[in-house]
Formats: sequence, C-alpha cells, structure tokens
Amino acid sequence: MSVGDVHLLRRRLRRALTAGRPAVGTFVKLASPDVVELAAAAGFAFVVVDLEHSTLTERDAVDLVRHADVCGLPALVRVPKVDAAAVNRLLEAGAAGIQLSMLTRLAQSEALLAATRFAPTGSRSVSLANRAARFGATPLAGFLRAEQDDPPVLVGQIETARTDPLPELVAALDVCFVGSTDLAVDLGLPADPAVLGAAVDRVRGAARSAGVAFGGWAPNRNAASDLGLGDADYLVVGSDLQMLAAGLRAAVGEENQ
Repeated sequence: MSVGDVHLLRRRLRRALTAGRPAVGTFVKLASPDVVELAAAAGFAFVVVDLEHSTLTERDAVDLVRHADVCGLPALVRVPKVDAAAVNRLLEAGAAGIQLSMLTRLAQSEALLAATRFAPTGSRSVSLANRAARFGATPLAGFLRAEQDDPPVLVGQIETARTDPLPELVAALDVCFVGSTDLAVDLGLPADPAVLGAAVDRVRGAARSAGVAFGGWAPNRNAASDLGLGDADYLVVGSDLQMLAAGLRAAVGEENQ
C-alpha cells in the first residue's frame, strides 16, 4: 500500500468548501475498505469515519483512513471528545481532519485546535515515524511547514441551543456543522419547524459571521433544503450503514418499512 499525500487531500477539500456548491460526503460506520473505495468511485468529496455512532474501533478507523488516503479520498474522523493522544494517532495515520461532536464550549474548540496544531500554535506532539510524515522520509522542517500550510480540517458540530457565543465558538474551525437531529431533540420533540429552522439559521449565521464553511447532515440530497441545508458548503449524506439497510429493504420489497 503506497503512501499518499494527506496535505494535498486537505488542500483539495478546502478548495471544495469554497467552490460555490456543496462538498458532499458520507459517514462510514462499517469496518470495510470496500466502503471507502465505493465512496471514492461514486464521486464523494470526502468521507467521515464515525467513532461516535458506530462499533468501529480506533484500529478500524486507522485502517479506513489509510485506505482512503490510497484512494485519494479525504477522510475525516468524527470523535465524541478531544483525546489529544488519539487525535494525534489518527492524524499521523493520514486523517484529513477531525470532526468533533457536541461542541458547546470555547474550551472544546481551543482543545481541538491545540491537539491538531504543532507549537507554537498548539501542543500536538511531533514525530516523523508515521504515514503523514512518510515514515521519516520528509525532513522535520518540511513536515512542519506542510502542516502549517495545510493543517488538519476542523469540523465542529453544534447540536444544542445551549452554547457559548457561536461566532467565537466556531472561529477556529473550517466547518460549522449543524447537528439537526440532536438539535431537534434538544428543542423538544415534536420540534416546532419554525423554532428548529430559526436554530439552524442561527448556526448558519454564526458560520457566515465567522467566515467559516456551513455544513450539516441529511439522509439524502433531496432532504437537504427541508433541513435548512440548501446552501451548505459541507454536506454529509446518510451513511454506508443507512444506504445498505435501504438497499436490503428495497431488495425484499420493504422500502416503506
């Protein structure tokens, strides 16, 4: 398995976020490299390996990230919290970025930035004995320069109405991602569409005010507009598991169950 260039993949994804149309990806919840290859072949702009809502282990995530790298597909990893050591291992394996769930406090944003940036900007530990540094083939100065020029892509999920001031909370991110499902539950089910819409608008406004990309999740492309994601820059559509389940139901004539 050859070593790819994660810095090139990060640059490509950042360009896609400013292309004027959504960069579309999907969640990966299954520990199969075939899923990553299929996503690349289908034309997805990225995948998000899900360490929050799946049974994937860190070892699984590393394998998927490595395979995505070989396929030339940016792979971010969704984590439920900032574990600096785990984040570093994922980045060293070639992750294009980190997507943090349940971002509510400025301290979380600061911790995410610190864990993904080398000094003096952050506190990430440095090693060249890893895939991202081509296992030492890249000199230290060159690796640090590449990381400074194309740092990990940072995505923060806003999933509750109770947060620190949003523009400050998301200012250090590349993508401000509205978690509309959790947000709807937070607002009380059944969520008033007008109230939920206003909450999504608030997140969008914070992203635009901070000058970062706006994103979110939709079960399919057609549902994006109804969820307030018609102008999303970063759109995660469904997941491998969801698509497999839908396909299996369709195969036995149970599309509506």
